[in-house]
Amino acid sequence: MTTSHPTIDSDQQKIKLAVLGAPGVGKTSIVKQFVCNHFEEEYEPTDRKHVYLPSVIINDHLYELKIIDCPYIPYFPVNSLYEFTDFRGYGLRNATAYILVYDVTSEDSFQYIKSLRDQILESRNMHDVPLFVVGNKHDLSDERGKFRREVANLVKKQWKCGYVECSAKFNWHIVLLFKELMKAVDFIDYGHKPTAVRVQDALRRNRCVIL
Repeated sequence: MTTSHPTIDSDQQKIKLAVLGAPGVGKTSIVKQFVCNHFEEEYEPTDRKHVYLPSVIINDHLYELKIIDCPYIPYFPVNSLYEFTDFRGYGLRNATAYILVYDVTSEDSFQYIKSLRDQILESRNMHDVPLFVVGNKHDLSDERGKFRREVANLVKKQWKCGYVECSAKFNWHIVLLFKELMKAVDFIDYGHKPTAVRVQDALRRNRCVIL
């Protein structure tokens, strides 16, 4: 990534982003579209932690993201002991931000992230920790309008969380999702109203690191 632009802040901020959701909702597809501009038609369940390391620039601030694509977890670790025992190396409890993904055609997948969100809020201090709810598979959503509206209202008005619907398959609103998330992070870091995000061409060349 080119960092010679004279107005870009050379102090790179490191952001740890945990992506969580029920099996089959498209967590990996969303991340791969953003980082690699790639979608795989054949579904392969995520059975272990995958890590991706893109960099983005927003408001002339350079951020290095560590995106943790997590397999299905039955619960969010309520303390460090549970995290060490069951989710060693995931870094769930000290993530900078969370993306909770559900399938807009599956009410069960939303109930899962609803439970997960409750556990996160009960088990750690969420002050200045952005949490975004993402409804994936918008391309399949024609017959679920009422359910989608109810979810959107709940998340925006009661939870007061960021909410984005997207389609990983068609790369629709994927960049918007990460743009909105990074606007929230940048606002917390620098305390001003974000105005724009510039995702450099280097994002298309980013390393996709699988650990």
